[in-house]
Amino acid sequence: QVQLVESGGGLVRPGDSLRLSCAASGESFSSYAMGWFRQAPGKEREFVAATSWNGGSPYYADSVKGRFTISRDNRKKTLSLEMNSLNPEDTATYYCGTDRSLHKLGRIATIQLPPARGYWGQGTQVTVSS
Repeated sequence: QVQLVESGGGLVRPGDSLRLSCAASGESFSSYAMGWFRQAPGKEREFVAATSWNGGSPYYADSVKGRFTISRDNRKKTLSLEMNSLNPEDTATYYCGTDRSLHKLGRIATIQLPPARGYWGQGTQVTVSS
């Protein structure tokens, strides 16, 4: 069982940077590939970035490649997303989590798969507006 709590969202201007954090509890965190997803109003949840169980082979959605950086610290049980050059299209609720799709992306590696429902945080709002 893994519980996830995101933080770090807020209101920023276009071009600004923001760092999201996800604090995990539970012994299995370090065994899972982890990722960030986002959902804008009226849209489906979309994948943003993923990292392997050991922080290797990060994988990004094309829309954020070169602007966002995902990282993790398994000793601290944290997952982070550094977001630069934000634009209004990045406005969404951001979720950290894991499901059974992440290990299929790029060279993402996982030690074990999460339950079918995955593990998800409650989300943190990011609004980019001038």
